[in-house]
Amino acid sequence: MEHGLFITFEGIEGCGKSTQLKLVADDLKAKGCDVVTTREPGGTVIGDQIRRILLAPEHKNLEPLAELFLYAAARAQHVHELIRPELARGKVVLCDRYVDATRAYQGAARQIDPQILERLIDVPTGGLMPTLTLILDCPVEVGLRRAVTRNAQHPTTKEDRFEREARDFHERVRLGYLAIAKQEPKRVKIIDATGSVESIHQTILQEVDRVVHNSRA
Repeated sequence: MEHGLFITFEGIEGCGKSTQLKLVADDLKAKGCDVVTTREPGGTVIGDQIRRILLAPEHKNLEPLAELFLYAAARAQHVHELIRPELARGKVVLCDRYVDATRAYQGAARQIDPQILERLIDVPTGGLMPTLTLILDCPVEVGLRRAVTRNAQHPTTKEDRFEREARDFHERVRLGYLAIAKQEPKRVKIIDATGSVESIHQTILQEVDRVVHNSRA
């Protein structure tokens, strides 16, 4: 039985989730919480190696099912090696993407059969779901423009395989996320990601503080 708190950050490319995760981690640490930050794919040595395969732009011919199995493999290692042990220690685990990314990217965008998709979500996770999922939502053109700007600021960073997808792919991802939020309103909260970094942070903190308070009640 996990005793910690599991919070995930989701959204399309360039939505700002990674920035907001770091801000939340800093805020919770300042309040005395024991926080672990991680990401998917990745979070472990093995997961990071799989991440390189998944994001490499030269792997443009990667089959959707092969992509799904790679995510499932990385997640199985991640949950077993990092997420469950840290939750068992009572820590707050903040994760940049998790199962909802699979539903949005491989489900809504790649249109993989839902039965296959859900099976390859349930088996690696053993049913472990976040207490709170924050979906940072913005128009696709805004997110992709931010991603281009971010990459330009880091000369060693090149567009990954997903950033090179056509715009309609990213539109399907966004719609997939919005559908998830509609289906699970108690767990999933939509955050307007079009404002300033600080205003977005304050909105997110309200949701995070609520679940932290409830976990201690």
